[in-house]
Amino acid sequence: MSASNPTLAVLGFRRQIFYHLHFWAFIAVAPLVLVQWSQGHVLLATLLVLFCLNAILVVVFLRWRQTYLFKGRLFAILAAVCAVYSTAINGYAGLYWSYPAIAAIFFLLSLREASVSNVVFIAAMAGVSYARFDEADFWRIVFSLSLTGIFVMVFAWLVGRLQAELTRLATTDPLTGCLNRSQLADILNSKIQTRERYERVSSLILIDLDHFKKVNDRWGHVAGDRVLREAAIRLKRRLRDSDQLFRIGGEEFMVVLPETRQKDAESLAYQLLTTISAGPFQEDIQVTASAGVTEVIKGETWSTWLNRADQALYTAKARGRNRLVTVRGTLDEVPSTYDELAGAS
Repeated sequence: MSASNPTLAVLGFRRQIFYHLHFWAFIAVAPLVLVQWSQGHVLLATLLVLFCLNAILVVVFLRWRQTYLFKGRLFAILAAVCAVYSTAINGYAGLYWSYPAIAAIFFLLSLREASVSNVVFIAAMAGVSYARFDEADFWRIVFSLSLTGIFVMVFAWLVGRLQAELTRLATTDPLTGCLNRSQLADILNSKIQTRERYERVSSLILIDLDHFKKVNDRWGHVAGDRVLREAAIRLKRRLRDSDQLFRIGGEEFMVVLPETRQKDAESLAYQLLTTISAGPFQEDIQVTASAGVTEVIKGETWSTWLNRADQALYTAKARGRNRLVTVRGTLDEVPSTYDELAGAS
């Protein structure tokens, strides 16, 4: 997987958050094991030992296996149980730990899981506080815990929205809304791995708008941008939900077709070219396109697969444009394996 993939970068940052929360929680809680044991609170000391063991295991698995063990759920359960029980036997000394526990739960679990967990946690803390403290303190504790939960929930929600929006901006082309090159290698590699492991074939279509420079020169770049946006819309209408449309160059698009043989990809490519040339853009701008089609070959790299499609596209344009060319086999076989499915303009 490419380290430059924005989605993987976000996941990497999330792993760092999980790592540091568990690590520093262990540092803070470990001394309390001895404190509670010395005070005769054996059950609480045992629960804190389990909490520390969970933190150590999570840190080890994140550090050496890049795996988030238990997905934060065991942390949430043990933290809540320890805080509730400590409040019951230690009073305010246990209550203070409930506030960082609420915050940590929102960063370790999904927003839905964290919200449900903290509602249960705060309800349990309210029950213990009602029995342990006077009425005035009970209401202060309930309101302060509830406000802490609400504030952290809103913050966690905003952070999640920000991460999703940053990922979207980093992985999509701002003009057309298509995917950009940032995930190209990872997606093509995933299709190659599917071919290797499960014998499931994928195909690739490269599409280039013909003579697009003339559109910019005659009608201006604003009109050219509108043509690109409309072309992307026309292409998307013909694709399945599982297909992925990229804009990989100025006027060049790429379609990744999972579970698709070359023959079916050729048929779809012809439909896509017909869709682009079927009607004018912006009333009087007529545009055609050329395409190269190829199927993934077992044992090849993603760059070889893409280069073969690019060679087919290059040949389609060299033969007069407004046509598609397909290629089967390796690049060395290209001259003898072209199939033209659309006539020259």
